[in-house]
Amino acid sequence: MNEKRVLLPIAIALLVLLAAAASSLAAGPPNASPLPPKRLTPVTARRVDPLMTRKLRRTTWHWQAVIGVRRSHSMAPLRSTRALRFWRGHAHAVLRLAARPPHRRGWLCIHHYEGSWHDGGDPYWGGLQMDRGFMRSYAARDLLRRGWANSWSPLEQMWVAERAYRSGRGFYPWPNSARYCGLI
Repeated sequence: MNEKRVLLPIAIALLVLLAAAASSLAAGPPNASPLPPKRLTPVTARRVDPLMTRKLRRTTWHWQAVIGVRRSHSMAPLRSTRALRFWRGHAHAVLRLAARPPHRRGWLCIHHYEGSWHDGGDPYWGGLQMDRGFMRSYAARDLLRRGWANSWSPLEQMWVAERAYRSGRGFYPWPNSARYCGLI
């Protein structure tokens, strides 16, 4: 009888210990936190908004067409930081180039004697008074999609005139204005 009294509390204590051990194993390790484990490898590829990259690419291609430079191309996916850096750099470079047409002073002087940059009177349009044949010959396709010269920016109009100048026509499409400016 004495042995039963001693063994019974020991058996109950063992059962309690086994139950506690089983419940703690089901819950996980004793120092486990509810947060997911930290990454051991750093994240290398940052996702970029492709709309921004497309906008930069479109701006670059537009001004390259206006200036008459070949299009730039990148093999990087539009969502990558590499593509974003590539198109941002090319857009910056082409915009810097576009802001300085070679004969800018001459075009501004001719504009002074011709008309408003937004002059839409037929048969001549824009600040350099370009006619339809002139625009069809020297304007880039994307400019013609937007309409006649009165809907282009002054820089775009100057670059179209610069194309005519480079083709060998010089300032002769504007004989009086070029003479007043001392260009002929």
